[in-house]
Amino acid sequence: MRNITPWLLAVPSLFFMAWGGNHFTPLLPLYGEVADLIPWQTNMLLGTYVFGLIPGLLAAAALSDVYGRKPITLAGLISSAVGNMLILLGPISLSMLYTGRFFAGLAVGIGMSVGTSWIKELSSPAWDPNATVGAGARRPSLTMTLGFGVGAAVTGILAQWAPNPTVIPFIFTVTLLVLTIIPTALAPETVGPKAPQLPPQASWVGQLRTPSAGHPDFLIKVATAAPWVFGAGGVAYGLLPQIMSDATGDLTTLYATTLAVLTLGIGAFVQPFAQKLDRRLDGRGLPLGLALVVIGLGTASLAALYSGPVIGIIAAAVLGLGYGTVLVTGLTRVQQIAPPRDLAGLTGIFYALTYVGFLFPTVIAALLPVMPYSTTLLVFAGLAVISTIIAFGRIRRVRGSWYKGRD
Repeated sequence: MRNITPWLLAVPSLFFMAWGGNHFTPLLPLYGEVADLIPWQTNMLLGTYVFGLIPGLLAAAALSDVYGRKPITLAGLISSAVGNMLILLGPISLSMLYTGRFFAGLAVGIGMSVGTSWIKELSSPAWDPNATVGAGARRPSLTMTLGFGVGAAVTGILAQWAPNPTVIPFIFTVTLLVLTIIPTALAPETVGPKAPQLPPQASWVGQLRTPSAGHPDFLIKVATAAPWVFGAGGVAYGLLPQIMSDATGDLTTLYATTLAVLTLGIGAFVQPFAQKLDRRLDGRGLPLGLALVVIGLGTASLAALYSGPVIGIIAAAVLGLGYGTVLVTGLTRVQQIAPPRDLAGLTGIFYALTYVGFLFPTVIAALLPVMPYSTTLLVFAGLAVISTIIAFGRIRRVRGSWYKGRD
């Protein structure tokens, strides 16, 4: 292990916490049928995940600033394993499903704030002299996106063709989460009592304060763009498979898996290019990503109107482009805005806002008695247009004077 670049030892934890949280998504139509759920209850399995994710993002970041990245990350792996075990044990129990999704979301929240910060810190020159410009944002965002995509692909394939689709995928996932404890335990600490460089903070409660969250560029531009990250993903691989279930029939799980892998795969592929384009456009990659989300939602509306699985695939591809672009450019902005002591906290707030978008499918499904999917998706496309306009313009770099008097 001595010859392994330190940041690579931290990667499996973020990868498999992302896997453990998102691999359930292609199974939404299956569990809707197995547990006899109505549409909004099925989509609420995404929403419950968000309720676990947000405290994981916010509290875990502060705890890790005091006690270190490693112990909090290990707690996240355990939370993910517990959540997936609960789903395994209660496939027809709504309370067990919701509780399991809560713990899986808690783990992803820990991964997104603590894991992202850990990899970013291990990508600094002090730990990795060969790291390129932007590696601190690109490495964790790619790791997370690949974890989401690969987990969904493996679980979807197992659920479609292996026996016991509510059992085998979860046994496999829990096994991987337990094994991931090994490289995580071997990874070096970057903050907290055992860190060689940065001293621990006095109080984790005090660390809950994140002054940089009040920075105008974060409040006005980044915060309004963030929900469209998983708003795009939730529509692409959470909602569209349910809309197309009658057209896809027995292949619904495979179709859902295809949309998840396509969306997340394209989202991962586009991130390095989006980051370079963002630099060339002087920080205007964020509204470009939002414009792609608008186009994707419009295409999803057409797919819902004509019940066209092929149009749904095109919509998922465009939404994947938007997802990846908004994610990596938004995270880049966060790392520009936050001073070192605020990095984990502001990263957690950013990701908490991105996951608000996972509530969009629940809202759209709840409005089904009032208006069809195609109309509601157009309304959401209009809201994304507003976010695009707000986000347009170069985001300023932090000026130290802005923070004076705010600590």
